Amino acid sequence: MPIHAPKTVDVEAGMAVLKQSVTKLTNILEGLPELPFNTMEYMLLCTCVVSTDSFSLSLLSFLRLMMDLLLSLTIYDLCTTKSADDIGGKLYAEYKKSLMDYLDSRVLPSLRSKHDEYMLKELVRRWLNYKVMVRWLSRFFHYLDRYFVKKKALLPLKEAGITCFRDLVYEEMKGKIKDAVISLIYQEREGSQIDRPLLNSVVEIFIQIGLGSKEYYKVDLEARLLQDTAAYYSRKASKWILEDSCPEYMLKAEERLKQEKDRVDHYLDHTTQQKLIENVEHQLLSVNEIQLLEKENSGLIALLRDGKVDDLERLYRLFSRIPEGLTHVSQLFTQNVKAEGTALVSQAENAASSKRAEKRDAADSPQLVLIRRIIELHDKYMGYVQESFQNHTLLNKALKEAFEVFCNKSVASSSSAEMLASFCDNVLRKAGSEKLSDEEIDRTLEKAMKLLSYINDKDLFAEFSRKKLARRLLFDRYANEDHERLILTYLKQQCGGQFSSKMEGMVTDLTLARENQSCFEDYLNVNPHAHPGADLSVSVLTTGFWPSYKSSDLTLPDEMVKCIEAFKKFYESSSKNRKLSWIYSLGTCNINAKFDAKSIELNVATYQAAVLLLFNSADRLSYGEIKAQLNLTDEDMVRVLHSLSCARYTILKKAPMTDTVIEDVNKDRRYAVDAYIVRIMKSRKALGHQQLVLECIQQLSLMFKPDVKLIKQRIEDLITREFLERDGEDLNVYKYIA
Repeated sequence: MPIHAPKTVDVEAGMAVLKQSVTKLTNILEGLPELPFNTMEYMLLCTCVVSTDSFSLSLLSFLRLMMDLLLSLTIYDLCTTKSADDIGGKLYAEYKKSLMDYLDSRVLPSLRSKHDEYMLKELVRRWLNYKVMVRWLSRFFHYLDRYFVKKKALLPLKEAGITCFRDLVYEEMKGKIKDAVISLIYQEREGSQIDRPLLNSVVEIFIQIGLGSKEYYKVDLEARLLQDTAAYYSRKASKWILEDSCPEYMLKAEERLKQEKDRVDHYLDHTTQQKLIENVEHQLLSVNEIQLLEKENSGLIALLRDGKVDDLERLYRLFSRIPEGLTHVSQLFTQNVKAEGTALVSQAENAASSKRAEKRDAADSPQLVLIRRIIELHDKYMGYVQESFQNHTLLNKALKEAFEVFCNKSVASSSSAEMLASFCDNVLRKAGSEKLSDEEIDRTLEKAMKLLSYINDKDLFAEFSRKKLARRLLFDRYANEDHERLILTYLKQQCGGQFSSKMEGMVTDLTLARENQSCFEDYLNVNPHAHPGADLSVSVLTTGFWPSYKSSDLTLPDEMVKCIEAFKKFYESSSKNRKLSWIYSLGTCNINAKFDAKSIELNVATYQAAVLLLFNSADRLSYGEIKAQLNLTDEDMVRVLHSLSCARYTILKKAPMTDTVIEDVNKDRRYAVDAYIVRIMKSRKALGHQQLVLECIQQLSLMFKPDVKLIKQRIEDLITREFLERDGEDLNVYKYIA
């Protein structure tokens, strides 16, 4: 049967029903003895007709259905009277008054009586109850919310309820609430276990009372938290920096940063994380950055020195977080690398100075030792940059700046470019002192080429390398052609094709020369009458690829002439319109020399062989006779005869045993060096030391092979005689005095 709706109540009766319902709800929330709303009470609040003709509902289902459908309340009857606006205003005021009375009579007294964590727990409990009350009252006054509130542009009922709590409870208690929250956070920072869910619930109150804005959370709680955090970690940092080593301090700082992030994850709003972490980073890292990094025996330099990889990684993780955090790290890094590298150069300079009084193997050359140690130094610090510092651009730049300083220093008049070229030559030569496997050679060459990137005079390195490559190729001193091509590939990658093209042509020339030599031998086998009577190996080279070599009008002995003519006939038969220019200074000969005691096979230069062959027809020859027969200059005569008669192994006997000729030639050489230096400087006006030395060597090589030390001595003499002067800003630059 149908349930008939109750009669509509009048205004005063309706208000009485509402007040009674609010009181009943308050008692239920407070846990006071109170019966639940029965059917009749609820129906007094609700005006609705539900038909049960087709089915019957239990009381509980009936009430739930009525709640879910948000049926119109007694407010409907009140709001549909003729004076609806006046009554709506009274109802809205009654709604707020009901909440304010509840807060003032029940909530505030309970909060005032409690303190610290107990007060926070009571706050959370009261807040949850209050939200239940707001939710129920919003349902009671639902019709008011739908029509009257919208019409009058008032706060919706739920928001008005939150505002009541904020204005009455929050404004009075916020100071105690903040103090209690900060106190619990302090206790947790000091190692105590706290009720994190409680703090999370309190933080939610700060956020929810903002009605969509986090202003109350930010102004009232977050600002205080950040201020307290700064003070807390300022005290901690001041204590740790005095007591702990740099690694110990960093461990504590890293752990505290993790704890603060965890704190945000568990009970603070996520918008606080960046500000909180930056706050801690500033106090623990930025404020004490210099003092921490420069700590004696444990700071950055000590960590680099002792290879503390884990600590260096932690240092990078921490200081990469703060603004300009890696700037001071990179400065100290540069300073330390520069100091170590400069010390290696000084050690090499001292070793080179003392070497004159000692006889050492080439492997112990201070210059080669220096390059080897610089490569080891680069391996060490590049490892730090790539692994500990995550290959950061700033640290790569710092490493480059440091190596550019000491990688451009000279040792005993040897430029860095020359030393590096000599090191590579030593690695690539058959008889080099670097006894390495093929894989080790590849790695060593790659590392050497990395050093080249720090050297300013790359063109000088290329020229020294080209001359050393020429000697390796022409005198069969190279260990592996693949390695020769590999270093050219590295050079091309490092400096560009203009630096490697000539040397690539040289290697190709050598391959072609071997093929040409094979053809020559086949030619002699087919034409035995053309055989010169001695074995001959000729390398035909392309002029543009190879260094310039001194050519002379040496008159060869007959034995050598036959060999030359035999090859000429072969070459002219296979290559038309090509002219051969013979460079005797690069040739070598194996000669069987018959001494009184025994016969010995001598490996000598072509000039030496030409002189020795003259003694097949004479036991004694004068200086003038040798010069006339071979058409040699005095320069060449002195050099060749001195090597055969005054060297470690004496082949020719000299009479008398004086060196006046050599002294005269040396005097002429000094005059020649002076003249060329002045001529070069007069045309160039200003020139760096290395460039001046290189140009002197190139121009004087047509007369003799000048000694670098002699050139340096002549430069100093010309400065003394005021032909030249040093530049005021760069002492390695010379100026011509007009």
